[in-house]
Amino acid sequence: MTDSTGRRVTANLGLTLDGRYNGPGGPGDFAAFAPYVTTEVARDHMNRIWEDATTALLGRINAEGFMGYWPSVAEDENADPRDRGYARWLVDTEKVVLSTTLTEAPWERTRVVNAPAADVVTDLKATGEGDILVNSSAGVIKALLSADLLDRLYLMIFPEIAGGGQRLFDDGLPATKWTLVHQETGELGEIATVYDRLR
Repeated sequence: MTDSTGRRVTANLGLTLDGRYNGPGGPGDFAAFAPYVTTEVARDHMNRIWEDATTALLGRINAEGFMGYWPSVAEDENADPRDRGYARWLVDTEKVVLSTTLTEAPWERTRVVNAPAADVVTDLKATGEGDILVNSSAGVIKALLSADLLDRLYLMIFPEIAGGGQRLFDDGLPATKWTLVHQETGELGEIATVYDRLR
């Protein structure tokens, strides 16, 4: 259910077959993901996540990583056009960064908010238009799943079992039902999926 502004809350994340968003080496362990993130299916999926989004909602760690990397891609004429498209969107769009430690935003078109994710999303949904995209910030996604505030999940499933690392779907989440609205399989066995929340 979207409210009067019709804003959807969407989230994007890559997962291994055993449901991990990083490997046993910790938050920076993406060894199981690396072979798949630049495939045709993954790049097309990346285009899909931002085409209707007007706000990027990020955790601080992700924001720092993204803004340290993507602005240079936006300027790189040799980059894949899909990568450049996403990079330009990220640089140009409204960004809301959830942080308890940052006091001011180090990036343009960004504001820092020290508040629970559910409260921030409720406020964002009350004004403006376009999707609110939580891009790969697993902590934020988990909080919104707990509050049943996500309307769409963009999941890339990678055909590897990490055997350790953090899981997206923890025990104790509210039971919810979803419908598959898009699915595409790549040559390496990676699967791009889009699920909409049934309410």
